[in-house]
Amino acid sequence: MKTARMKTARRSLSMLALFLVCTAMPARSQGAQTPVNEIQILAKRFEFVPKKITVRKGERVRLVVTSQDVDHGFAIDALKIEKTIAAHTREAIEFTPAREGKFVFYCSDFCGDGHEKMKGEMVVTSAQSSPAKMQVSFDPNSPGVVIVESGGEKIRIDANAKTVASLAEPSAPTHGEAHETAAKEEKAPRGSNTETFDYRLVNLPTPKRVPRHSLNLDFTHRFGEPLRSLEGERPGEHASRISNDLLGLDSLSVSSFGVTYGVTDRLYLRAYRSPIGGKGISKTIELGVGFHLLDEAGRSPVEMQMYGSIEGDRNFTETYTENIQLMVSRSVTEYAHVFFSPALHLNSNGQGRFNPRPEDYFPADPSVALFKLDQHTGSFGFGVDARIRPSVSLMFEFTPRIGFKMGRVDPIFDSKFKRVGLRNESEPEIGFGVQKRIGRHVFALTFSNTQATTTARYNSSNLVLTPKNWTIGFNLFRRLK
Repeated sequence: MKTARMKTARRSLSMLALFLVCTAMPARSQGAQTPVNEIQILAKRFEFVPKKITVRKGERVRLVVTSQDVDHGFAIDALKIEKTIAAHTREAIEFTPAREGKFVFYCSDFCGDGHEKMKGEMVVTSAQSSPAKMQVSFDPNSPGVVIVESGGEKIRIDANAKTVASLAEPSAPTHGEAHETAAKEEKAPRGSNTETFDYRLVNLPTPKRVPRHSLNLDFTHRFGEPLRSLEGERPGEHASRISNDLLGLDSLSVSSFGVTYGVTDRLYLRAYRSPIGGKGISKTIELGVGFHLLDEAGRSPVEMQMYGSIEGDRNFTETYTENIQLMVSRSVTEYAHVFFSPALHLNSNGQGRFNPRPEDYFPADPSVALFKLDQHTGSFGFGVDARIRPSVSLMFEFTPRIGFKMGRVDPIFDSKFKRVGLRNESEPEIGFGVQKRIGRHVFALTFSNTQATTTARYNSSNLVLTPKNWTIGFNLFRRLK
């Protein structure tokens, strides 16, 4: 009897040990697989949803990024992560953060004029940090279905079908939904960071914000051959001149370039070099600083920026001009902006460098030295930018001046061809063009009546061309970083 009891006890212990082994084996197998923290992120112009995510150091992380509208990028420089997400698709990004901290993620593929503000933050906490609270509930309408909520995510577990699905997972939009979303984006409210203009129209500067730590290069090129017939030029002579000079592309030209750096999101520095600033080759360097005052959003009806600069000829060694300029813009529809840019140019005729000299005339006449031009200048720029396609705009600007007007001084003759006086011949700057934006590049084909492009000189026709006499040119902008 005692022996039978002992055999029964041994058999029970053996069954219990076998049960524990069988139970422990899958537990070890599951423990060997490192769990993955999967986070869904929606990318759309011009934000990520959510903007802030939290993960733990040492855990496997899978970010599933879905593009709702256009091509986007997802990058975290500190972790050497960069991925392109094509329009209406999703991409998975897996990594294991090895250190704690806060890391900025941003869109690394240009997606529009609000691209620079498309940023978010990933917080990596300690591996020993307490896990998020978990809530478990049962679906009363579906036996065997459990809803688990933790860390802002909801997961549906169906024990009958043996499936696991995220209830917060964003689905890729259909073509019709994408079209509707794009239309809503195009009709974004005023001041919602949907600027379509560049940092200048033809010559007129705009108050477009310079992003923090961005390095920007702009290049301007102006030809000197008027496209329309000159005064007294016969039709045959005009056609011959234009055809021989290939619409002015074979004529003398002026190339200028500048660099702008965003110190903060409001403050920026600028350096600009132009070979022409007055009479002939002047080798002008302009150094300036700008500050972004207002955005057209909230309570502000306009976007506004202040800019101050100093121009010096002969590579910034002589004849200095100081500029103070205000730039204002306002959207009139979702497709058009208007601009106003008043400016004061001090010593634009400093040292009387544009005054006529006796030796400029034959025979030399000392009385010419008595003719004096104004020393300072004021200008008032008006402009319009109208978008005709998502990345194409038409531009127009007009800039009259008061005070000193750059141009030329011509003699006045009487009926006997005797010089009786002098007069200043000048025309206000006027221009128009078409602008195309491609990624970080902006190209504009321009038509204007001046070759000068520095702040003190762009607003008067140094060629003394009337508004009907256009010369061809182009602007090129490139954001380097």
